[in-house]
Amino acid sequence: MQNIGAVWLYPIILIAGALQAWGPPMNNALRGSLENPWLASLISFLPIVALLACVLLCLPHPLPSSRGIAEMPWWAPLGGLVGAFAVIAGLLFVGQVGAGAFAGLTITANILMSLAIDRYGWFGMAVHDLSLGRIAGAALMVAGITLISKF
Repeated sequence: MQNIGAVWLYPIILIAGALQAWGPPMNNALRGSLENPWLASLISFLPIVALLACVLLCLPHPLPSSRGIAEMPWWAPLGGLVGAFAVIAGLLFVGQVGAGAFAGLTITANILMSLAIDRYGWFGMAVHDLSLGRIAGAALMVAGITLISKF
C-alpha cells in the first residue's frame, strides 16, 4: 500500500475509531430483527467478505510469495477470528450494558492488552517500554470506564 502522508493518517484512524462505535449498536439491531445471534453475525460479515472479494478482483497484485506464506506465523490468519469474537460480544451484550459502557470496556481492554503487546513485542511488534506516562494513561482509562459504567 502506498505511504499515506501523516496529514491523512491520524484523521483516517480517528474516523475508523468513530465508526467502530457504530458497529455494536447496528449489530444489536440486526440481532433484534433476526433473533438468532449466529445468523446475525454471519450476515454482519457477508458485506465485508463481498467488498474485499471485489477489491481483490480489481486489485489482485501483489500476490503473496511462497516464501512469505512459508514464513508466515501460524497465528497470523487468526486476526479476523479474534475480531469476530468482538463482533459477537457486541451482538450479545451491547443492548444490556449500553453503547458507551460497551465501547469503553472494549477500548480500555484494548489499550491494556496493547500496552502488554508493545511491552513484550508480541506478534512481531516493536518493543515499546512501559513508561510512567503509559501507565498513567492506562489508569485513567480504567478510571474513565469505571465512571461511565457506574453513571
